[in-house]
Amino acid sequence: MAAKRLTQKDIARLAGVSQATVSLVLNGTSEDTRRIPEQTRERIQDVIAKTGYVADPVARRMVKGRNNILGVFTYEPAFPSAQADFFAPFLFGIEEAAHERGYDLLLMTAAARGRDGRKKIFDETNRLRLSDGCLVLGRSFDREELTRLVAGDFPFIAVGRRDDAGGAVPYVGADYAAATADLVARAHGHGHRSFAYVGPSEGAESTVDRWSGFCAALSGEIGLSLHWPDVGSDPQVLVSAVREAGATVVFFTELADAIPFKRAVLAKGLAVPGDLSIVVLGSHLRPGATGTTFTAYAIPREEMGRRATLALIDGLEGRSDFEQTLLSCERVEGETLGPITSKSEL
Repeated sequence: MAAKRLTQKDIARLAGVSQATVSLVLNGTSEDTRRIPEQTRERIQDVIAKTGYVADPVARRMVKGRNNILGVFTYEPAFPSAQADFFAPFLFGIEEAAHERGYDLLLMTAAARGRDGRKKIFDETNRLRLSDGCLVLGRSFDREELTRLVAGDFPFIAVGRRDDAGGAVPYVGADYAAATADLVARAHGHGHRSFAYVGPSEGAESTVDRWSGFCAALSGEIGLSLHWPDVGSDPQVLVSAVREAGATVVFFTELADAIPFKRAVLAKGLAVPGDLSIVVLGSHLRPGATGTTFTAYAIPREEMGRRATLALIDGLEGRSDFEQTLLSCERVEGETLGPITSKSEL
């Protein structure tokens, strides 16, 4: 039969002091312990040494008001095969930082769903309070829930930039606007003056940031010849529209559209680059999965997860306030952007 685990009450009885005194010696601040006579502290420590008492880590955390558990909530499934390369890097960074700081992770997988089928943070089975604070991920957030989080007292941080929701939202995001503007300038440097943009201009913050960065980089020498907001369009139709508009470089918000577009361009006997250049505004797919290294930028997903986790922990432990941080995206030169070397017509 296993021996009974010693408790603070047992240590107090053996040392001839109150349980509160033992608790102050084990969990109190240096100022608290100075109030206890040195002989009393030594007697308690002597009993601890002789009995081999080890404090219950959960109990010690509760005394300090923390479980050392971080919640992780994703609006989309965290591990779908179709988006594995999108979410996995975030989770890698979160896990690494949590392990480094001695925190466990609680993945919120049992959340109820709203009428639109999306997971909800707040419902009858809400488990947020099991954790000390929460990291929230998703391509887009529920605005009502975000407003509720901002107005409440539960610590959280968003992975990805979020607009104000009744107040500033703490986040660690990627600077899509600056990275997109950089690629526009890169294309301009290759001699391109007529641009096409394939993807929406409205929607989630990441979508708006890409569009605003693109538009901000346009100048008197650079013109938008075609904006094609619909994703998933027939690539043959899109190639014809781009050529008719006179664009020589096409910016895609989705790699899934750029891949068939490139095939359609090559099928018409045109060169990429040369006749048409292609730029992708970030991707969650590995270059090897496409057969082509598209000119793009790398979204620092793993670092975003890591930095968001560290920021949440620093806030929980009182080392800093929750802030808003944007991380730079590294340019991927790729093989699909270059000078205009041919004037082929359809």
